[in-house]
Amino acid sequence: MNSIPLLSLVTFIPLVGMFVIFLIDRENRGLIRGVAFGTALVDFLVSLPLIFKFEPTHEMQFVEKIDWIPQFGVSYHMGVDGISMLLVVLTTLTCVICMASTWEAIEKHVKEFMILSLLLETGMIGVFCALDFFLFYVLWEVMLIPMYFIIGVWGGAARIYAAVKFFIYTMFGSVLMLVAIIWMYYHQHEVTGVWTTDILAYHGLAISPSAQMILFLAFFLAFAIKVPVFPFHTWLPDAHVQAPTAGSVILAGILLKMGTYGFLRFSLPMFPDATLASVEWIMVLSVVGILYGAWVATVQSDIKKLVAYSSVSHLGFVMMGMFALTVPAVEGAIMQMLGHGVSTGALFLAVGVLYERRHTREISEYGGITKVMPIFATVFMIVTLSSIGLPGTNGFVGEFLILAGSFGEYPIFTVIATSGVIWGAIYMLWMFQRVMFQKITKKENENLKDMNLREMAYFAPFIALIFIMGVFPTPFLKMMEPTVVNLIKQVKGEAAVAEYLPAQREVPQAVADGTVVVNDIHNSRL
Repeated sequence: MNSIPLLSLVTFIPLVGMFVIFLIDRENRGLIRGVAFGTALVDFLVSLPLIFKFEPTHEMQFVEKIDWIPQFGVSYHMGVDGISMLLVVLTTLTCVICMASTWEAIEKHVKEFMILSLLLETGMIGVFCALDFFLFYVLWEVMLIPMYFIIGVWGGAARIYAAVKFFIYTMFGSVLMLVAIIWMYYHQHEVTGVWTTDILAYHGLAISPSAQMILFLAFFLAFAIKVPVFPFHTWLPDAHVQAPTAGSVILAGILLKMGTYGFLRFSLPMFPDATLASVEWIMVLSVVGILYGAWVATVQSDIKKLVAYSSVSHLGFVMMGMFALTVPAVEGAIMQMLGHGVSTGALFLAVGVLYERRHTREISEYGGITKVMPIFATVFMIVTLSSIGLPGTNGFVGEFLILAGSFGEYPIFTVIATSGVIWGAIYMLWMFQRVMFQKITKKENENLKDMNLREMAYFAPFIALIFIMGVFPTPFLKMMEPTVVNLIKQVKGEAAVAEYLPAQREVPQAVADGTVVVNDIHNSRL
């Protein structure tokens, strides 16, 4: 398996499908949809060995490295660790589901939509796998273009405004990040005498605290816009509301994770001094985002906009967990990233199911839907409970670890953030009550068709993951833990993670012999 360029296959299989679709007549929509779905499904199946062959260490695995532009130190360098590997598999799964969801939802320019969707998939997977700055930045920009067109061509009435706003915000942050990368490229050469764009070579690079802060802020803006962190969030509700259902699922499930992943891969290990100096003001922004997103979601009349603002609140928890800089909190942040991709992706799919039948997203247009769509009501209820973090679902694990891991270091911020959990229950359950229960007051709702087999099939993986991640989170945590421990060690030093290092976990001989009471055993974890 190690001789197979697995990451390259997973990254570029969508491009193969894209070129096949180029050769198909645009009138043959069924074949185009079939090729697009088949390509995404094959890509997902090819990505599964990443899970089964992954070893729980902090080292990069499935590494591929080939000189690309050697005179400038640029290489084609790919690899994944316990964080990026999980995001790659989530991406391939989400893309399969999105292709299935567009079977009847996309009617115009089907060929172009599928081509752009497969190009977007390549860009997203490549960003998570790239270990070279040049390669990373190319793929980062590649994924911007198809999403711009997906919103601008297949979106709602205000799609052009939303697409342009999305493009300008993201491009602004990307340009600042590019300037920072170029500065670091020259600085790396000054320090080591070697020209390289190898991302791992910049981890631990000696940079003065003042320069670190400037670079940290440049990267911060690029990633904060993508998350989005309050107050850089204003593009998100417009993009979500105007995008087609599949675009919203990709946006919430994967693209927002590009920002949080960027903090973990770049900002924290490359600028440890600036990270530690910035923790408190980032905590403030995170808590404000949690509460602001929840409060604004509560007053929304549009279901899709409500879910969009819920993302601002949920991603605030992710930011809080990452910058708490404790192992449980960072692990919780990653679990929340994965859980949010599943739950919010499923929520947007649910909104799409309703919209395809009624062509409205206004909460006031519904009511009593559970009477005519009982299967849909059950699925929607499960996804809603997952989003509010009901114990036994994926949402609970991430939020619990974030709050538990943050409380010891930042109790005030944690207590305030906990109220966001309560507000999440308020706006989600209130929305669910108004849409699904009460009397049917609109004649258009009396004969709505329940979910068909295709719709149930593409919801099934998300529903399964909601319970698997909620009941059996340990396999996910074991995969990411060595990477998280190493990350915290890079930022705060070995003393901050001493209890998590393998040598510290060995059971003393006295314990094995039964001569030490259980209460004397420390370093045990929940």
